[in-house]
Amino acid sequence: MTRVAAVDIGTNSTRLLVADLDGDELRAVDRRTRITRLGQGVDSARRLHPDAIDRTLAVLREYRQVIDELGAERTRATATSASRDAANRDAFFDPAERVLGVRPELISGETEAGLTFAGATAGLHEPAPFLVLDVGGGSTELIVGHTAPEGLVSVDIGCVRLTEQYLHGDPPAPEELSQAVSVVRDHLGDVDRELPAAHGAKTLVGTAGTVWTMAAVELGVDPSASERIHHFRLTRAAAEDVFRTLATEPADRRRHNPGLEPGRVDVIVGGAIVVVSVMRHYGFDEMLVSEADILDGLARSLRDP
Repeated sequence: MTRVAAVDIGTNSTRLLVADLDGDELRAVDRRTRITRLGQGVDSARRLHPDAIDRTLAVLREYRQVIDELGAERTRATATSASRDAANRDAFFDPAERVLGVRPELISGETEAGLTFAGATAGLHEPAPFLVLDVGGGSTELIVGHTAPEGLVSVDIGCVRLTEQYLHGDPPAPEELSQAVSVVRDHLGDVDRELPAAHGAKTLVGTAGTVWTMAAVELGVDPSASERIHHFRLTRAAAEDVFRTLATEPADRRRHNPGLEPGRVDVIVGGAIVVVSVMRHYGFDEMLVSEADILDGLARSLRDP
């Protein structure tokens, strides 16, 4: 058995998984998420903001302490959309390497999608092929396959990017929502050309913060209630209802929804647009919500050769 640590540094959140690997079996020891918003303003400035770097480094220091205390033997860290888009990423990567002891890997959207598929589908017995949906802060990945990715696409739509580009009202104006929905629909049209097999998928699996939050809001539970949320079946009707509720509330009312973390209040509507649009586009009546995602894929990649 090997104890490993995986760190995912995303546009909106920074996450940690410490797990024990025993052959193909993975057992989570500690799983944490912090909203750090590394992607603050990256879409327009193409640079990481100093405040965003400081916030994220502070969380990485916390994670390094956990990794050391739990005795992880190997660590792998990845950085995704915000870091891919930022010209000054080394201003973050250099101190991050000093904090973690390993340098964050700047992975492509395709690599991110492959790791996510490996994590999200491990041990599932639902009908294949799977369509895995990973809604991030700056990008969204769609991956189709049976036991391994057979096709994948990463598109530049995510909860932070959509919010910063289109959703400026509080709550967003109807025309802003319509424009954001239209943009997502256009991107999914591009996905159809690159990933036609997605229309043949039998099970939709949703991962990451937006999907998890929508399930928590629907259930009315704290996001930490993983035993309630993991593998919850979020129906399209429920997803549409959550979207309508959140999109029509100003932030000071929206933040009181059970299940909605403070750090997601301002970007959850953008993420919900992606989720609902995907369910509509591919005709899914429900989505299997999964806690396992890129972190689990990263952890599995650290098994003994």
